[in-house]
Amino acid sequence: MKKSNSSTNGTSFHDVTIKASVNDLISILGEPTVQDNTGDDKVNFEWDCETEDGDVFTIYDWKEYKKIDENEIIEFHIGAHSKSVSNVALEELLKVLKNN
Repeated sequence: MKKSNSSTNGTSFHDVTIKASVNDLISILGEPTVQDNTGDDKVNFEWDCETEDGDVFTIYDWKEYKKIDENEIIEFHIGAHSKSVSNVALEELLKVLKNN
């Protein structure tokens, strides 16, 4: 799993989430693809990524509507083209977070 420059158009939420902090995700993925931590929009942080098999997915906070403390554990959505890709992304993220 890694950050990606590939298009994530058409990805959507399939009820797969991960609890982490912004800093946890930065430590494994680098800086977010989108970052506007004002709380004014539905999303403050988003990463465009791909699985080890090259399937694209996104990780993003959803409707926090507040400025997020970057050490706060919150629920991030995982968006992909299918639920199976979302689940693979979750497994890969959890594995890397555990080893980090």
